[in-house]
Amino acid sequence: MTKTPASLSAPAVWLVLLAAGGTFALTMGARQSMGLFLGDLNSSTGLGLAQISLAFAFGQLWWGLTQPFAGLVADRYGPGRVLILGVLLVCTGTALIPLMHSSTGLILAIGVLAAGGAGMAGPSVLMAATTRLVPAERRGMATGIVNAGGSFGQFVFAPIAQGMTAAAGWVSALQLLAVLPLMALPAAWVLRKQPTAAGAPAAAPVEPTGQVLRRALRDRSFLLLSGGFMVCGFHVAFLATHLPGVVVSCGLPAAVGAWSLAVIGLFNIVGSFGIGWAIGFQGGRWRMKSLLSLIYLLRGVAVLVFVLSPKSSAGMLVFAAVMGVSFLSTVPPTAGLVARFFGPAHMGTLFGMVMLAHQIGGFLGAYLGGKTFEATGNYTWMFYADAVLAFGAALMHLPIRESSRVVVPAAQPA
Repeated sequence: MTKTPASLSAPAVWLVLLAAGGTFALTMGARQSMGLFLGDLNSSTGLGLAQISLAFAFGQLWWGLTQPFAGLVADRYGPGRVLILGVLLVCTGTALIPLMHSSTGLILAIGVLAAGGAGMAGPSVLMAATTRLVPAERRGMATGIVNAGGSFGQFVFAPIAQGMTAAAGWVSALQLLAVLPLMALPAAWVLRKQPTAAGAPAAAPVEPTGQVLRRALRDRSFLLLSGGFMVCGFHVAFLATHLPGVVVSCGLPAAVGAWSLAVIGLFNIVGSFGIGWAIGFQGGRWRMKSLLSLIYLLRGVAVLVFVLSPKSSAGMLVFAAVMGVSFLSTVPPTAGLVARFFGPAHMGTLFGMVMLAHQIGGFLGAYLGGKTFEATGNYTWMFYADAVLAFGAALMHLPIRESSRVVVPAAQPA
């Protein structure tokens, strides 16, 4: 039988958090650094910015589509095999990118293999494993730590990729990004299954997956949460894919783009730890839906100030820092609300559904960014859309009810 979270020793919990956060760092770092190669891919293939953006956008969508299914498999059979397959696909897809010279080939390498693998070794599986292993009152900080791992990966990988590109070329830089995620394979062993204990009490009956999915898709609060997270995906994918292009279009050095991505990652660590602390502060005094509304409000204000301000290297880095604080800090409270609504038993599946909504927004952010630039020669209208969506998401979270919807089926007679 499964140990309760309270029965796990502190070193064991920290080992789990290190494994989950490290895996997220390696997969997220590789994915979030690929926007640095947009210009090189365009020069190499001659496909045009919109076609290459389509490959990145499809990757955003596919990363989301894989997560409910990866979460479902991990919920039933444990996350170990899912994580191993995901890491190997990330490495294979990234290594194949320089060999692709058509939009179909880039969609296969970036959009199917690399993004699909990152989805399998992504938040739905990692957050679910973490949520089941820690006590409820510490889940906010635990998910914040795992989320900070992804931010740390972006902070480290972007300068490495930029430096490698300057030293040996963009192809060598991509090959390095293809090898580094292999370091996550030992983490798959750590997270392969829940620990067992002899003589543990029998687990309570669990609601069937199909039944809880139907309830979730009829739940107004769950749908509002998913809608807000879709807006988050729009923001994240647009900036991750096009921020280096925004830097160049403003007449700033290309290196500022890499450092801007790194600054986003660095300050997202601050945001992740901060939001994890806020969720758990004094037993959760601060409501998670209110924290989410504040995050989206901050994003909207930051985007408007950036659009209306003169562009400079220092200003770009300040904008990246402000966006970094809110970049992925939406993940811990969103995961926390899913766990509060329906409990941890189906966390991988249900959080995977929310991540799918996130990545539908990501598809739109990545693709429309390229289309808008080709049509207007700048990203101004994308930033205005970004701000409007952020203010809408801030309002969208206010009607959410944070009460539990857990249903425990009656135990069957022996």
